[in-house]
Amino acid sequence: MTRTVLVTGGTSGIGHAVAARFAAEQAEVFLTGRHAETVEQSAKELGAHGIVCDASDPEQVAELADRIGELTVLVNAAGGLPEAGSGDGTGLDEVLAQWQSSLAQNLLTAVLTTTSVRDKLTGGGSVISIGSIGAERRGGSYGAAKAALAAWNASLSAELGPGGVTCNVISAGYIAGTNFFRGQMTDERHRALVAETHDKRPGTLDDIAETASFLASPGARHITGQTIHVNGGAFTTR
Repeated sequence: MTRTVLVTGGTSGIGHAVAARFAAEQAEVFLTGRHAETVEQSAKELGAHGIVCDASDPEQVAELADRIGELTVLVNAAGGLPEAGSGDGTGLDEVLAQWQSSLAQNLLTAVLTTTSVRDKLTGGGSVISIGSIGAERRGGSYGAAKAALAAWNASLSAELGPGGVTCNVISAGYIAGTNFFRGQMTDERHRALVAETHDKRPGTLDDIAETASFLASPGARHITGQTIHVNGGAFTTR
């Protein structure tokens, strides 16, 4: 039976890599993004269905849900640093704008999308949300939003678990090959982030995509409510 997979933020970076991984597994993939040109290009490249959708907009998310039938896997990959111009000063208006942007992009996108399609998720399905090592340290408003994502995931798992749906967060460390830092990554910063790892290398897009594939596989059916840290040991748990 062909699986149906929805990946938000599937036009670039981690989202695109995850969508490509499921497409390679012959799943029917739906990917979303905010810009029609990149959605069309990514969908054509992967043989997927592309839908323009701002996952922080309730009306657009509701329209997205109407276009999808039964769903096997949902990957909440939409997110990122606060939008440019959302405020980086010390004035209260600037602080509020920055935090609202971080929460909208990194928490509410997942909450709204999951809520809109939860009744379409089949038994044996999976909800996978992309978190960040920033939730553990030095993350500011972005990290706080990702920490909230993990807390929400735990309650979501308890709600959906009885229906056979697993819910997990992949907390990504430094992943090379993305535009997350918007061109601001320096050689010095790169070396410092790699030095924090135990295996002395940056993460790759494949590291995250393969983890997502595993969490959606039959071998991971008893893994739910968890935050899976994929960071080469830069942050460890016990």
